[in-house]
Amino acid sequence: MASLPRASSVVPALFVVLWATGFIGARYAMPWADPFTFLWVRFAITFFLLLAFIPFLGARRIPARVGAHAAIAGMLMHGVYLGGVFWAIAHGLPAGLAGLIIGLQPMLTAILAGVFVGEKVSARHWLGLAVGLIGVAIVLAPKLGAVYGGVTAATVTAGLIAVLAMSAGTVWQKRFVVNTDLISGTLWQYAGGWVVVFTASLFLEDRRFIINGELIFAMTWLVLVLSVGAIFLLMFLIEKGEVARVASLFYLVPAVTAVMAWYLFGETLTLVQMAGIAVTTFGVALSTLRPSRRAGLPGSA
Repeated sequence: MASLPRASSVVPALFVVLWATGFIGARYAMPWADPFTFLWVRFAITFFLLLAFIPFLGARRIPARVGAHAAIAGMLMHGVYLGGVFWAIAHGLPAGLAGLIIGLQPMLTAILAGVFVGEKVSARHWLGLAVGLIGVAIVLAPKLGAVYGGVTAATVTAGLIAVLAMSAGTVWQKRFVVNTDLISGTLWQYAGGWVVVFTASLFLEDRRFIINGELIFAMTWLVLVLSVGAIFLLMFLIEKGEVARVASLFYLVPAVTAVMAWYLFGETLTLVQMAGIAVTTFGVALSTLRPSRRAGLPGSA
């Protein structure tokens, strides 16, 4: 399978930075809105925003069957993943522990990609995944001391379901939604995600939504930067690269988030955590960078 184009080499780094800001935006929003309610409003705004820009972006219609597959991917990647993470954190699961659970995602994705997409995961890639997970654990270890009553069977299960859903949604997108219009596919994704979180808000919440400056800032940032910018980059990466390699980029998110939280909120960033960031970066490099002299080998990209 072809590697990412040289001209697009900046896309993975940009995706990691934008995706990491989602946790920062969530920190601003959570005190003022119930998690599922906040998400269904976010998805609805994103959907209609993209719909309004279709005439200017030249989006093409996609077959209903492909749209249905995109909606299923959206239910998993947006509805269940974000819904599970937001719900768990809102109910007391420490962000550090949530990040460590989410750090399992690249390994789960690699396994699912091997089983359902037929991607071959090399020993070098597995080594990179393992090193990356160790780095994530180092980065988050200092924050795990804050673990207390919010760690329950329900919150941990929600985190595990969320990370499994993100892995499954990534693989589903790669297998069933390929070579299609990016805008139209994303519209279907948000429609699917909206159904999940809206239904959850009806049965699990009081639908609290207090409009103020922090909530407006968080909503604006998460819609424009995450739901539009970062998701388009993710779909581009899935389209152009192997799923397992793309998934390994998620290892960098907790590390980048730790740096952002240190800069914006004065949270602790120790020498141990910086060492963990270096280990994580090395693991991702092992998983994503290709050897330079494979062009002549059978089966090489």
